[in-house]
Amino acid sequence: MRIPFELAETVAAVVAEGTLDAAARRLHVTPSAVSQRIKALEEQLGQVLLVRSKPVRPTAAGEAVVRLARQVALLEHDALAELGAEPEQGAVVSVPLAVNADSLGTWFLQPLARLAGRHPVVFDLHRDDQDFTAALLESGTVMGAVTSRATPVAGCRVQPLGAMRYRPVATPGYVDRWLADGPDGLSAAPRVDYDRRDDLQAQWLDARGIDPGIMPRHYVPASNDYAIAVKLGLGWGMLPEFQCDAELSDGRLVELPGDPIDVTLHWQQWNLRSPLLEAIADEVVASARRVLVPVG
Repeated sequence: MRIPFELAETVAAVVAEGTLDAAARRLHVTPSAVSQRIKALEEQLGQVLLVRSKPVRPTAAGEAVVRLARQVALLEHDALAELGAEPEQGAVVSVPLAVNADSLGTWFLQPLARLAGRHPVVFDLHRDDQDFTAALLESGTVMGAVTSRATPVAGCRVQPLGAMRYRPVATPGYVDRWLADGPDGLSAAPRVDYDRRDDLQAQWLDARGIDPGIMPRHYVPASNDYAIAVKLGLGWGMLPEFQCDAELSDGRLVELPGDPIDVTLHWQQWNLRSPLLEAIADEVVASARRVLVPVG
């Protein structure tokens, strides 16, 4: 049995765009042609590939087809580059990557900008907590990911990046209002959490013997906005050093008594012999090691 690349490419386009109509516009065909291609491949494989929801989602079989299509597209790009062939006008390869919000908001975009200046590539970034980005590699949604997982995902390889150091900080006004009597006030002092999966503040409180579930909290689910919320005195929070060094130096923020938390990060990517993926890994790893705390 063979999987025609045109059909696999169509499935990947539908998953990437979310609807058959949007995929048709991307592929320059009619929605009817997209539907017929998907039906033909499903009949050939004897499996349902897509869940017709909004947006469209791949089944487990569909994820395998999407992964195949993206790997073939990447290898085709590399082969054409090696042959010295001129790409079609405006043709670029799309590389989906996963990254945690704090890396995205601080150091991760700089290496991508340098890569985009040297290669005909666009990046499709998926933002998620570093504890969950590896799942996007497992499903074939992305080709590479910044993750806290040190064990390689099946079919991937891993390189250490370093650690993001988070410091517990608040404004002087917040400390005067809520912690004037010392750390015991943390039990009632509001904190800022990124979202309901963010456990950094809870880890820090646990280490101090304070029940993290009893105090009020704000939820601010964006890295830069989260930092702004802490800097405005909305609550205390764990900020990456990148986002609080200047304010700690000039007194706009103060560090609460207690150890920082280091979150070790790794780069995982598909284990393909791809010059483009290698260039991405080299740039990301070098950039991370310049700014993150060394580990080991």
